[in-house]
Amino acid sequence: MKKIIVSTNEAGQRMDKLLAKYLSSAPKGFLYKMLRKKNITLNGKKALGNEKLNTGDEICMFLADATLEKFGKGTKGAELSVKKALEEKRSLTILYEDSHILILDKPCGMLSQKASPKDVSLNEYMISYLLETGQLSYKELESFRPSVCNRLDRNTSGIITAGKSLAALQQLGAMLHDRSLKKYYLAIVSGEIKEAQKIEGFLKKDERTNKVVVKAGDGRTDEIPGGQKIETEYVPIAGNARITLLRVHLITGRTHQIRAHLSSEGHPIIGDPKYGDNSVNAYYRRKYQIHEQLLHAWKIEFPDCQGALKAVSGRTVTAPLPDRMLNVIKGESIWGHGIQEVLEAPH
Repeated sequence: MKKIIVSTNEAGQRMDKLLAKYLSSAPKGFLYKMLRKKNITLNGKKALGNEKLNTGDEICMFLADATLEKFGKGTKGAELSVKKALEEKRSLTILYEDSHILILDKPCGMLSQKASPKDVSLNEYMISYLLETGQLSYKELESFRPSVCNRLDRNTSGIITAGKSLAALQQLGAMLHDRSLKKYYLAIVSGEIKEAQKIEGFLKKDERTNKVVVKAGDGRTDEIPGGQKIETEYVPIAGNARITLLRVHLITGRTHQIRAHLSSEGHPIIGDPKYGDNSVNAYYRRKYQIHEQLLHAWKIEFPDCQGALKAVSGRTVTAPLPDRMLNVIKGESIWGHGIQEVLEAPH
């Protein structure tokens, strides 16, 4: 028999959802059968599985140890990548932390979330940090998993938000969905841009090539069959006749949106292997050893917040420019007032 006392991070969800976390390898039919036969109870009574749980609720699973072990294997297996992250002891660059959230500066070359079971991503390094600092236990991981909330391409650096509590994950997810959390990037692009612009279009991803197609749009939803509407704003910070440093406001957040959208405008990001200019990339690869896109998630601005995110209400957080971008800025002599504003932005 296994007894579960519902914790704060487990409350607020349906009972069947929580059971599926503890018994991740069990078929849904098995769980509902056990509920019907009262082999799984809620507060000593028969349950249907659709009950919304409260903190302190008691779930009892009258199941053999062998059954619990068999159907709980998926959960244990999921922690192999976390243990690998613990062994690597890789330090995180933390821009902000409180009891509910972490704001991290992801380095270029690291996955935000793992793409295959063997991967170790920022998500696993974040969980290993919480385990090492005593903010999380392996027992808690059976039913609640802290997680990063926004994703960046492997070779894009910068700000990643992560929820340490269920309430924070829910609030961050809602802000990202309704776009009330403002996200700004810095990009070094090919060509000279003198005026700020808001560009719109439609984007469609080719799953086979993991590449997207962008076309300009005028508001019609049939611009690309099955495409998604995209909006991107950019402001030139500094530049010369060859390159421009842009501050980019990501209004909609689609796969490869900034990279593909700027390329479609004739200003691909320098170093971008998918959407860039090969001859331009070759020059910066030879001169500055640039092998990836010069794109950095630089700043986020929180709206007015309550509840779990009250501490970050109205707060702005920035991630310093990485050396790879600073080297190009310095080497190509595009210093100026706009650059100083970027460099001196507070964390």
